[in-house]
Amino acid sequence: MEILTNFDRAVTAANAVLDKIEPNQYSIPTPCDKWTVWDVINHVTAGNLKGVAMLTGTEPPDRDADLLGDDARGAFDRSVSSVRAAMSAPGALEKKVATPLGEQPGAFVVHMRVNELIVHSWDLAKATGQSTDIEPELAAGALSQWRARMGDRPRPADGPFGPEQEALPGATAADRLAAFLGRAQN
Repeated sequence: MEILTNFDRAVTAANAVLDKIEPNQYSIPTPCDKWTVWDVINHVTAGNLKGVAMLTGTEPPDRDADLLGDDARGAFDRSVSSVRAAMSAPGALEKKVATPLGEQPGAFVVHMRVNELIVHSWDLAKATGQSTDIEPELAAGALSQWRARMGDRPRPADGPFGPEQEALPGATAADRLAAFLGRAQN
């Protein structure tokens, strides 16, 4: 199924970025306001586990917990395996599940994970000096979904996204996605 293939592609892109992060880079700030590299990896790991909770009806992890422990990469990989298994369960993509945006089909959770993996891979790549040319097709699709969802409505100051930024000339699809979500491009 294409939606799960897209998830796998987003995971591959995230892994390519994570593979180049050294433990001494965990404390580097990222374009996500007030978050370090460690914080972003923890956030994405938590998001994967929240995806499991949405798809299975189980309790999500504590939003403020450190889920990485002493093995950031292992924790991330385990969260990916868990959410992929939940996505692959019979009927998981069709059944209605509670999401932060209301009741949606389970496929919506997959789209959420793809979008978050792409944008946070960009955050990590940008923070650690890697290429931000991350999965152009998926990044363009995520941008299209976010534009449809958010449009040009004002964004609350305490919300997860800042005001749209201008993408630099020659910006990658992931750069344009990040700019739309309020990430500075310099």
